[in-house]
Amino acid sequence: MTRVLMIFLDGVGIGRKDSSVNPLVGAHLPALRKLLGGEVPLLGRRRWSGPRATLLPLDATLGVPGLPQSGTGQTALFTGMNAPKLIGKHFGPFPYSTLRPVIEAHSVFRRLQTAGRSVCFANAYPQKFFDYIEERKTRTTVTTYSCLTAGVPLRRARELRNGTAVSADITGEGWAALGYPTMPVITPAEAGRRLASLVHAYEFVLFEYWKTDPAGHDRAFASARRVLETFDALLGGALDAIDTKSTLVVLTSDHGNIEDLSTRTHTRNPVPLILAGSHHAAAAEHIQHFGGRSPDLTHVLPMLMEVLGAAHGQAHTP
Repeated sequence: MTRVLMIFLDGVGIGRKDSSVNPLVGAHLPALRKLLGGEVPLLGRRRWSGPRATLLPLDATLGVPGLPQSGTGQTALFTGMNAPKLIGKHFGPFPYSTLRPVIEAHSVFRRLQTAGRSVCFANAYPQKFFDYIEERKTRTTVTTYSCLTAGVPLRRARELRNGTAVSADITGEGWAALGYPTMPVITPAEAGRRLASLVHAYEFVLFEYWKTDPAGHDRAFASARRVLETFDALLGGALDAIDTKSTLVVLTSDHGNIEDLSTRTHTRNPVPLILAGSHHAAAAEHIQHFGGRSPDLTHVLPMLMEVLGAAHGQAHTP
């Protein structure tokens, strides 16, 4: 059966081929470019398919006026429900109160576990995070709330130290300031290899990289490129270590931001969906079956359920 490594990037849309506003154009992204025939996702090349990967654009506006936001966008992505339409607006960064029952019932973790699939959220969190959510449970992201309500363990410092988790900043550099001065700092490629090793143990592994969104808001090209290049090195490490004959790598986002540094706000640009490895073309066909020529964030979860053989509770390979 196909396994899935899903890498979620916060705030990465498909932008113009203009290095004066789009840091993806000038950044050193060899792993991403190798997947996509030498290019990055661009508005003039939003659909592409090659031997290693398929690129599709996803609508992040979901038929609702205003700028897409993380709370509703991530709810749509990880539940398959049109969250902005459910509440009549885009909302973020945390999920709107009336969306919390939707996440509890329909999250990708809940649905895959119900179908008997093994799941893992690879991010590690410091003790300060657990102390914080104990006091303010409503201030959690869609991914962490999905885990908390589905009984998926959130990984801690011990897992990060023993190599069975990945830091939200990828390398672990930020942990010294969080009260862990001896936490090892690793290379992005090693972080990618850790994700690959987790895929051997679980059928669905999710890793969330959030630094792309604040980098877009800051509008600083040097830091935006550095954040993107760190991610690319993780992607390269994961792809080098994963058996792409049995694993589908799914890379996507919730809304645009970092691809247009001419503005501090989010954008209405489509977001990329990159499918690489095992049966990527068939997975893309599933997306287009669910979403036609205009797929959106809600069509990712049905594709994942099909790929993992969980749509009807039976093992299936596309």
